Amino acid sequence: MHKRVLYAADPRWAAMAERLDLLMADSGFRTLKDEARTRAGLLKGPDGVLVFVKRVRTGSWARGLVAAARGSQVRRWLDGAAMLAAAGFNRPAPLAALEVHRAGVVSECYLLCEALHDATVLSGAALGGGTVHFRSRRTLLSAVAREVRRLHDAGLYTLDLQETNLMVEERGAAPPRISFVDLEDFRRVRMVSWHRRLLNLVHLDRSIGRFLNRPTRLRFFYEYLGAAALGRNERRRIVLQFWQLRDGLERRRRARAPRIAAATLETVAGCARGAAPAAADKLAPPPRGN
Repeated sequence: MHKRVLYAADPRWAAMAERLDLLMADSGFRTLKDEARTRAGLLKGPDGVLVFVKRVRTGSWARGLVAAARGSQVRRWLDGAAMLAAAGFNRPAPLAALEVHRAGVVSECYLLCEALHDATVLSGAALGGGTVHFRSRRTLLSAVAREVRRLHDAGLYTLDLQETNLMVEERGAAPPRISFVDLEDFRRVRMVSWHRRLLNLVHLDRSIGRFLNRPTRLRFFYEYLGAAALGRNERRRIVLQFWQLRDGLERRRRARAPRIAAATLETVAGCARGAAPAAADKLAPPPRGN
């Protein structure tokens, strides 16, 4: 096993990164997410302030090989953080990042970054437990729409734009501070195409649709477009493209669901018959030829 520190704000954070496997098993770790391959939560840093910690396991030798060649999730997070900072967007400040290599591949990686204590996800800020006035909600959503438009105009987009990846910090009479998180999915291009912009907006619309009605989401879309700069026919054409793309993605998702369910049932049945798990799911190099 070999640990490789990819980034550290200073030597204290590098030392903490080296011990994260032990610290995350300690009672002082406050778990926020605990899934098969991903665990995240809060830990006290060297200065006593809580920081955000995330561990991601590749889960197989093949995925570890891809991570070593193309960049682990934490390495891509650092790249996304650098892109956003260079373009003037808010994101959590990176503190440390580390990869663990076994059998020549990445087996797991760790991230330490600033915890946004005063921010909440978009749904929390927009609803506020039912206490947010509709004018305040409209102002907030307008600010988010303009920030997403500014992101695209800067040549940046993300493969996973949803409301849980937008953190909002209310600042009284001042405009809200909007920060992007889950930075490993950010990409930079010379110019973000309309198709890619619409894809981002469709993904966001599917997540905000859980707590905003259609007229409010349509107003959000108009705010993104900067409706005053477009003619009525142009706006209608773009809105039609948006709904056609959204409906097409929903149809493909519904068509794919039965196939996924059938594959899951087949796997469960195989396990019930005592079939061994697939070799690709084991963290070990492939067998050598005779």
